[in-house]
This record gives sequence, structure tokens and C-alpha cells, in this order.
Amino acid sequence: MGLDLKSIIPFAIAILYALTIHEFFHAWTANKLGDPTARMQGRLTLNPLAHLDPLGVLCFIFAHFGWGKPVPVNPAYFKHPRRDDVLVSAAGPVSNFVSALLFGLIFQILYKITGVSSDLFEVLKQLIMINLILAIFNCIPLYPLDGSHVLKGFLPRQMLPGYENICRYSPFILLGIILMGNFAHIPILSYVIWPPTVFFANLFMTFMIN
Repeated sequence: MGLDLKSIIPFAIAILYALTIHEFFHAWTANKLGDPTARMQGRLTLNPLAHLDPLGVLCFIFAHFGWGKPVPVNPAYFKHPRRDDVLVSAAGPVSNFVSALLFGLIFQILYKITGVSSDLFEVLKQLIMINLILAIFNCIPLYPLDGSHVLKGFLPRQMLPGYENICRYSPFILLGIILMGNFAHIPILSYVIWPPTVFFANLFMTFMIN
């Protein structure tokens, strides 16, 4: 991909926003539920620099996947550890999904009132797409993604030891799936993520206009 600023800038804005809001709401929810760990480490902030992982950002740019700096969570502070871990884990993807909806509404309102310039359209489109991709990707129930914590919170207790054993290998499974898409051209993740991303992006950008 060439270094085209007109495409890089909207992408960079979307990545910074999506990662920041995702990690912020993990930290905010944990703090509300009694865990001050993230707040005490300076993560309860909307400053993107507090949430960026340099390697994760580079991977976003060059390998089309990446990550933010994980928010530290100590379940020992929670009154209801299983329930509260689910809520903290779900907060990140939910914040991205709601953000995509809000940016879609902004696009539709501007479209109806004043029209949308090509530059602003590209920024809003990237904000919608990246937030949806991050939300859907993190809902995959493979550790260390948020979906694994949500699934763990709903599993019967007798199934937890077996699931935790699977979680030991999940990062390698996830990495293998990603590498298969990038180097072996077997885009398993794309088959999972892209259809719902396109569906919700089209829905959020058109339901008022139509």
C-alpha cells in the first residue's frame, strides 16, 4: 500500500479513536465496579497515548490486524467476580459498536442537511468500519479476546477447568488464523468478521436516508 495521506489520515484517526474508546470503557467499567487498578495506572483517560501499544499499531498498518495496550483488571476487587468480569470485558466491544452507530447517525444527519464532502465521508466511513471490525473481532471467544471472558462468565462452573485449559492454546490458535490470512491467503477471519461488518455499516449509514 502506498503512502497516500488522503487514505492514511482517516485510517489513523479511526484507529486512534476506536482503540482509545475501547480501552477507556474497559477501565471505566472496572473502576465503576470497584477495581481501581486501571485508574491508578493512568488508564482511565481518553488520551490515546495511554492506550496505544506501538507494536500493535504497527501491525494495524502493515499486517491489517493489531491491538491496544490491555487494561489491567484485578477481579479480586469485584463483588461479583464472574458477572463483573463479563461486564468489563463486554464494555470495550459495546463502546465500539455504539460509536459506529453514532458516527452513522452523524453521517446521515449531515447528508440530509448539508451533504457530506468526500474527505469527511472517508473519515466517517473509516470510523464506522474500524469500530465495527474491532467490536466484532473482540467478540470472538478465543483468549485473550474479550469474547473469551464473556463466554467464560456464562459457562457452567464444571466446564471452567476444561475451558481454561483450552485458553492456554487460544493465543496460538488466534495467531495461526491471522497468519493464515496474511501469508497463506486463507482469510478465515475475514469470513467471520467481514459479513457482519458490512451489514451493520450499511445499516448505520442508510436507515434514515432510505
